[in-house]
Amino acid sequence: MNVGIPSEVIRVGQIEIRFRLEAAQTGGHFTMFEYLIPANARVPVAHSHEAFDETIYGLDGATAATLNGRKVLIERGDVFFIPRGSVHVLENLAGVDARGLSVITPGLLGPEYFREMADALNAGGPPNIERVVAVMRRHGLRPVQQPT
Repeated sequence: MNVGIPSEVIRVGQIEIRFRLEAAQTGGHFTMFEYLIPANARVPVAHSHEAFDETIYGLDGATAATLNGRKVLIERGDVFFIPRGSVHVLENLAGVDARGLSVITPGLLGPEYFREMADALNAGGPPNIERVVAVMRRHGLRPVQQPT
């Protein structure tokens, strides 16, 4: 049951985000959003967040999560916990779309972050990395340079 949340789909590059619960509905305790990562797509930037934890529940397909350098597969029914301060990145290495449900505790990350990131990444042409980093930092995410 969706209690009063619009079913807005926020498209950040190839990724789709749909919030299920926002902080205002949970007294700030948590936010919850569903994501879709298309086949063979990667979430752009490895990062950590110092002020909130993230828990992912696999809905469909398989999301590969690299947490502090260790890669695990999150499949349907799997639960994966990302403690605050842990460097992580998500990707879909499979030939089918991956969907998951992400819970942020406390509810410090909301749709505003994804809307701003969509504006930065969907502007056409190569992404403005400085702008992407600024959006991330403004919303409590710390981008991390990955080794090549």
